[in-house]
Amino acid sequence: MVMKKIFDGDFDDEVHSDFLKFGRGEYKDKYLLEGKRQASKWAIKTGAEFVNFLVKESLEKVGGDLAIKGIIVSTTDLSEEIDFDIVKKGNFQGIRKLTINTTINPSKILELMENHPKAFFALSFSGDDFALKVKAKAPKSGKPGKESEDGPKVDFCSLKTTNKELVDELFFGIGDFKEVKVTHQINVEGIVYPENIDDLKPAEIRSMSKRKGTLIRKVVADGKETVTEAKFVA
Repeated sequence: MVMKKIFDGDFDDEVHSDFLKFGRGEYKDKYLLEGKRQASKWAIKTGAEFVNFLVKESLEKVGGDLAIKGIIVSTTDLSEEIDFDIVKKGNFQGIRKLTINTTINPSKILELMENHPKAFFALSFSGDDFALKVKAKAPKSGKPGKESEDGPKVDFCSLKTTNKELVDELFFGIGDFKEVKVTHQINVEGIVYPENIDDLKPAEIRSMSKRKGTLIRKVVADGKETVTEAKFVA
């Protein structure tokens, strides 16, 4: 999970890919999370940044065929690699959207996610011990969510689960809670260009350049606020 990796100092390809969309500046209310402890499970809401992570983690726990619906968004045509039903295809300004509503083996979606890590898998499905609901639309990186008196609304993705290991990873370092809210501010202070920049094409420079800055994490758990920071070059 990207936020935990940054605080662990693990700036791998997943972190780099996630941060490519950020230029210099301050980005408030990113990677939004909310969690509530219920009698036998947790109810979690997140921003769009967690969707692929939650889809992948949930699919890996399922054995046998599964009813899945939603959309897959990418900049390349994935339909030729898909051997299950596609309800609708869309293409607007180079952004391709595939609408699906089918029952398939989770391994087919997991293979697509492995081969196309930059695609967005806004998929909804449920299993014996979880229910994942994701808005069937592409995320808008410049808009954190609808504003309310309590701040931006966390409404892109909801998950009900009994998986404590997953909860601990999402809400790392917090421990047990009844109710928690987590927000992140990303301050990009500079761009680190590759050393061989003169030998590279513009597209290669964009994809290889790293963001340098500070990640600020604010946690409000059961009424107690904690703010922590982590430096990154990713």
